[in-house]
Amino acid sequence: MKRPFILFFLALVLLIASCSPKGPYAITNKEYNRETDSVVNVIERQQPVLLTDSSGTTIPSDWVGTVNFNLRKPNYVIIHFTAQDSAAQTLKTFTVVKTQVSAHYVIGRDGKVYHMLNDYLRAWHAGFSKWGSISDMNSCSIGIELDNNGSEPFKPAQINSLLALLAQLKKAYNIPASNFIGHQDIAPARKPDPGPLFPWKTLAQHGFGYWSDDVLELAPDNFDATTALKLIGYDTSNLNAAIVAFKRHFIQTDESPTLTQLDLNVLYNVYQKY
Repeated sequence: MKRPFILFFLALVLLIASCSPKGPYAITNKEYNRETDSVVNVIERQQPVLLTDSSGTTIPSDWVGTVNFNLRKPNYVIIHFTAQDSAAQTLKTFTVVKTQVSAHYVIGRDGKVYHMLNDYLRAWHAGFSKWGSISDMNSCSIGIELDNNGSEPFKPAQINSLLALLAQLKKAYNIPASNFIGHQDIAPARKPDPGPLFPWKTLAQHGFGYWSDDVLELAPDNFDATTALKLIGYDTSNLNAAIVAFKRHFIQTDESPTLTQLDLNVLYNVYQKY
């Protein structure tokens, strides 16, 4: 009797194992499914709002579903570097609750793209940030993290994958060329990424963001640099930080908070594109 029982037990163990999720991210993928199920449950609720007036009288209400709606439409793409040592380290960071940080995509040095969150959902990548009049960039943007420690050139395979991804996102959501920006642009006092080594000129050549023309017009004597930075989108409440962020993006050879004549010429050229 013992042998049949042992065989049955082993078969049961193998069956359970075969039904269990596999892979290094099986547990976090299961948690992702649980979280999205809870979101779906909230969306599917069809109940009238319950209201009472100041006297405690119930206000009549009903549920009537409209047919005119859609999901959140991302209108910006924010590019980051991970400031970590590997894509695996970043994936772990984004799959641990205590970090409270995430992104829609991570692109490894080898060009592999990890899609971590549905584009229509809100990732936690921008943090405290501002661009133009928008103070909640997480709610209107897609976050892309590039596996890069912040002090090394970006790998060709990585940029190739990024360009392919940006092309798909731009087409899918009709994102304007001006709305492909960096974390440094929306949080100039806090963040340096993707930094002066990032190939913004290459991206602009493919229609993702802007770059200055090769031939620059001299900025007029009455040119207001602060206003120009604001019109581009920079938060100038810390003007020096805004200037540094602009130069990391559009100058890339100097990160000082001082605008030279060349910097002013570039700024004058670029702001007219926005």
